[in-house]
Amino acid sequence: MCSLAHSIFILPEGASLASFTWLKVKPHPSRRRISGLHAEANRSPRKSRFPKILNGEGLNGHDKQVASGKGRVWTDNQPYLSNPSVPLYRGRLAEVTIDGSSLTLQELVSVARDNSTVRVDRKALQRTKKGRAVLEKLLQEDEVIYGVNTGFGALSNVKVAPEDLKQLQANLLRSHASSVGKPHSTDVVRAMMLLRANTLIKGNSGIRPDIPQLIVALLNKRVHPYIPQKGSVGASGDLSPLSHMALVLMGEGRVEYKGTWMVGKQALQRIGEDPVELEAKEGLALNNGTQQMTSIGCLNLYDSYNLLETAEAALALSLEAIKGWIDPFDQRIHNVRRHNGQVQVARDIRALLRSSRMCRSIIKDDPADGRPQDPYSFRCAPQVMGPMIDAMEFVRSTLEIEMNSATDNPLIFPDDRACLSGGNFHGQPISMALDIMGLGLSTIANISERRISALLDASLNNGLTAFLVGKESKPGLASGLMALQYTATALVAENKILAHPASSDSIPTSGNFEDFVSMGPGAAHKSTSILENCQYVIAIELLTAAQAVHLRGGSGLGIGTKSVYQAIRKEVRPLTQDRSSHDDIERVFQLVRNGRVSDLVRRFTKGSN
Repeated sequence: MCSLAHSIFILPEGASLASFTWLKVKPHPSRRRISGLHAEANRSPRKSRFPKILNGEGLNGHDKQVASGKGRVWTDNQPYLSNPSVPLYRGRLAEVTIDGSSLTLQELVSVARDNSTVRVDRKALQRTKKGRAVLEKLLQEDEVIYGVNTGFGALSNVKVAPEDLKQLQANLLRSHASSVGKPHSTDVVRAMMLLRANTLIKGNSGIRPDIPQLIVALLNKRVHPYIPQKGSVGASGDLSPLSHMALVLMGEGRVEYKGTWMVGKQALQRIGEDPVELEAKEGLALNNGTQQMTSIGCLNLYDSYNLLETAEAALALSLEAIKGWIDPFDQRIHNVRRHNGQVQVARDIRALLRSSRMCRSIIKDDPADGRPQDPYSFRCAPQVMGPMIDAMEFVRSTLEIEMNSATDNPLIFPDDRACLSGGNFHGQPISMALDIMGLGLSTIANISERRISALLDASLNNGLTAFLVGKESKPGLASGLMALQYTATALVAENKILAHPASSDSIPTSGNFEDFVSMGPGAAHKSTSILENCQYVIAIELLTAAQAVHLRGGSGLGIGTKSVYQAIRKEVRPLTQDRSSHDDIERVFQLVRNGRVSDLVRRFTKGSN
C-alpha cells in the first residue's frame, strides 16, 4: 500500500510501481495536497522522482532508479497528451477526502465502484456551518427567500408562514419523488450520493453540516437508496431522482442494504443513525442539482476512455488481418496537421504494431502488389477516431467542473451575508457535453463496423475466404462470420438514432415558469446505451480480426497486437466449423467492458513515439 496525501492506493497483488506513471504535480492553490493519481499523463521522457512519501519501500530495481532520479518516467511535457484523464493507476483508492472543490474522476469511480471510504474535510464542514448561520440570520430578518419561505416553481409567489418552513421542505421531497422505471445501478447511486455531499459542503447551500455527514455515513455503510432512472428533465436540476435519494435521510423511501431492500428508517436503525428533521431550505438544497446526469456522465466517460484504447487495438489487429499499409500512420503525416487526438491515435497504432510482419510499408513492399491504399476506415482512422479524444477532454473538463460546483438555488454567500437566486441547477452544460460524447462513441462504432465489413468481404480482405469461413468448412455450405456484421450493423443503426442530441429539445414545465429545460438526463441515459452498443461492436471487430489473423497463420503480429490476440484466444477458440457466435461475442465483450484489453494497450502505448 502506498499513500499520496489524502488518497491512499492499494496495489494489486504482484503489481510493480514501475508499471504506473507518477507525476510531480503542483498542489491545487486551494489545498496543499495532491488528490490521487488520475489523469495528467505522460508522453515525453525526462528524469523525475517519486514522491518522498514512498521512501523507496517495496521498490524493485527499476523503481529505485526512478525514485532516485536516475531512471525515467513519462510526464506531460509534450503537447500531445495520451488520454490525459484515464487513470494510469486502476486500483482502488482506500480513502477519498471531499472538500467541495477538488474531487476527481478517479476518486468518484473508486467510491462508486470500489466502495472507497469517504471522509469530509474539516474546513469544508466549517464553511458549511457558516453558510447555515448566515441563512438563519437572514430568516430572522424576515427576508423573502425563494424556496425557503416561499412555494416552488410556479408557486413561488406564495409566502409560507414561519411555522410551516420545516413542513415545506419535507413536502418538497415527498411530492417530487415521482421518478419511474428500473432503479439505478449501485455505482450510479453511490456517485450521486458522493457528488451531492461534495456540493453541499462548499458552504453555499445553507444546510447543516450533519446532513452531508449523514450522506457520507450511508455511503461508508453501503446503504443505497432506491432511485428510479426516469423522471428528470435536467432543470431545476435532477429534482425527482435526488428527492428519492433524500427521502432516506428522513427515514422514508426505500434502500438496499446488504442485499436486502427495506424502508429508510429500518436501514438507519441498523447502522446506528437517526432520521433527520429537515430545517428551512434543506429539502431544496438536497434535491436541486445536477448529480444524476453528472454521475452517469462521469462513469460513462471513464469507460469511454477504456473503450477508445480498445478500439485502437481493434484497428491495429484489423490492419494486420487485412495486410494493410502502415504508412498512413507515419508520424510525419500527422505532425503537419497537429490535432492532438489524431496524432495520438497514429502514435498508439505504431506502438501496437511495432515489429509486425503482417502490415505492409512502402519502404519494403511494392505498391503494385495488390491495392496501393486501404479503405478510409483503415487509412483515415486517426483522423476519424482522434476527434473523439479531443472531444472527451472537453467532456472531462465540463464534468470535473460540475463535480465541484454549487448547483442548487438559491445560493448563500457567507462572506457577503447574501442569498442570491440564480440558475446553477440548469443542466445544459452537462447535456451538451454528453450529447457530444454520445456522438463520438457512435462514430467509433460506425467506423469499426466498416472494418468488420471489409474483413468479411472477399473482394477487400486480401485473399481470405468470404466471411472468414473456417479452414474445415466450404464457403456456401458454411456462412462463417457473416451474421456478425448483421449484429454490428443493427447496433450502429441504433446508435445513429440515439445520437440525436437531447440538448436540442426542451419542453416547458411548472406552468411555463420553468420554460427551458436541458434534458440532460436524457443525454446521460442515451450515452449509456450508445456506450454499450459501441463496446459490443468493438468486441465483434476484435473477434473478426482474430479469426482473420488465425486464417493467416497467427504469426508475425506486432508486440501489442500479439498480446491482444492471445487474450482473445484464451477466451474464444478459432472458428473451424460454423457454430453459434453468441457466446464468443459475449466473452470478448467482457474483455472490452472490464478494461482488460485497454490495460494491454496501455502497456505498449505509454511513452510511445
